[in-house]
Amino acid sequence: GCNPLAETGRSKLQNQRAVLNQQILRAVRMRAGAENLLRATTNNKVREQVLLELSFVNSDLQILKEELEGLNISVEVYQNTEKTFSIPLVPLGLKETKEVDFTLPLKDFILEHYSEDSSEYEDEIADLMDLRQACRTPSRDEAGIEMLISYFLQLGYVENRFFPPTRHMGVLFTWYDSFTGVPVCQQNLLLEKASILFNIGALYTQVGTRCNRQTQAGLESAVDAFQRAAGVLSYLKETFTHTPSYDMSPAMLNVLVKMMLAQAQECVFEQIGLPGIRNEFFTLVKMTQEVAKVGEVYMLVNTAMNQEPVKENIPYSWSKLAQIKSDHYKALAHYFIATILCDHELQSGDDEDQQEKAFSQLYDYMPEGLMVLTVLKDKVQRRQLGKAHLRKAIVHHEEALRVCGLCKKLRNIDVLQEVLTAAHKRSLLKYAQQETEDDFLSLIQAPDILPKTEHKIETIMPQFSKVKVKDFFHRLGPLTVFSAKQRWTAPRTIHIHHEAGELGFSLKGGSPVQIYCLDPVCSAASMGLKEGDYIVSVGGVDCKWLGVNEVLEKFKSVGEQPIEIEVIS
Repeated sequence: GCNPLAETGRSKLQNQRAVLNQQILRAVRMRAGAENLLRATTNNKVREQVLLELSFVNSDLQILKEELEGLNISVEVYQNTEKTFSIPLVPLGLKETKEVDFTLPLKDFILEHYSEDSSEYEDEIADLMDLRQACRTPSRDEAGIEMLISYFLQLGYVENRFFPPTRHMGVLFTWYDSFTGVPVCQQNLLLEKASILFNIGALYTQVGTRCNRQTQAGLESAVDAFQRAAGVLSYLKETFTHTPSYDMSPAMLNVLVKMMLAQAQECVFEQIGLPGIRNEFFTLVKMTQEVAKVGEVYMLVNTAMNQEPVKENIPYSWSKLAQIKSDHYKALAHYFIATILCDHELQSGDDEDQQEKAFSQLYDYMPEGLMVLTVLKDKVQRRQLGKAHLRKAIVHHEEALRVCGLCKKLRNIDVLQEVLTAAHKRSLLKYAQQETEDDFLSLIQAPDILPKTEHKIETIMPQFSKVKVKDFFHRLGPLTVFSAKQRWTAPRTIHIHHEAGELGFSLKGGSPVQIYCLDPVCSAASMGLKEGDYIVSVGGVDCKWLGVNEVLEKFKSVGEQPIEIEVIS
């Protein structure tokens, strides 16, 4: 699931992101230093120099953030390599992190807390560090996602084993904000776990954008990937409510979930239209409502992106692309309804009631003076209302093209320009075909179209249980007992002598087993064995994971011979 040497366009973008993060970190430190000096000094000449330096640093930071936004809108790199005539989908870039060395803190903790020889756990610590390093360059497929999930689950074990709630371990985790490039550092595992979850969601978006949108299977995979991305980001928002990194704040995650569900809805519409859209009354009614739904969800995404506090940090080109898509799909809805009105006159063999019922569901209200059945029967009224819808379609197309022309990053995406221009020309051509001399008499305003979908898009919550992970530090013993929050004595050696075939105590519990019903006058009790002690080894063999029957077997195997056990309290 890891491909660190891949020289793909995606990996190059991620490398550029890492370099930009370092430059932003340097600029942020310089700004902090200059601001501290400004507060401390009273010398006017020094203040002037510092203010000048601050203006340079701030402008430099602005340029770097614009470059980072350029990476966030480099959507062409992530799309499927097949030649496609579709508006690009937006993926999330992976969060970058610094390397972490677990070796010393974990070895010290194993020796101090678990009273074990920490050198025996060097392989396990190396495995953990290798897995973390691999998670920095996951492959863009199911294997990459599975690897990130396995590390996330492994972190649950590591947290319980080595991170006590009362003190810090001295391990510093640094992650860079995906949108601003500003680093965030924490000594607990919350930031690490949240950032891995963000990257799982981001990788799903990259898988979704890579799908071939020219096939049914590809579009199904894209819908599934975006729903899963929304599910992971939604889980992150609900589980980690106080992450200091802005890209993982509840407000930002809320917007990202909306964006992923909108992209899934867009793929659903493409899926319905993939075999071709039949120029037939009821098919066009269905397509009108489906495409109106896509326009509506993108309008809601655009509104959410322009709210404080998200507005400051969301890439400007993303909000503009959401606005363009909203206008583009609203225009298509008006074009489809105009096609119904202009191309499908009510014939004698048609079912009037069915057509009236279907058509009335497209509107919340009819324009003043018009009735649905009258419009369907009257050729002039049909054409006038159809032209009103075409006018509205052309207005939306022109707005989409205007917004696209204003945004430098979007202007450079050729396929976006091509799709918008082709749709605009098609509406203009349709309008030109309907022109007659009495057009100036038509004052009808096209009503808004009611969005409706038969394919409800919902988040798919992550199913971590499907990924099977073995605790790297399994040898330390069952987690219910051998965890960072439990405190116990160092192992004590007890020599057990059989007395008339009796041990002087019973055993209970699962693994590890506990001393139970201890005879206070037996030899084991006199050597320091206590009621409730856990047995961790018998005859030099580790038995933390053994049950009562297995431990008793070990006692029986030595017969009447004395045996040495190790216990902890």
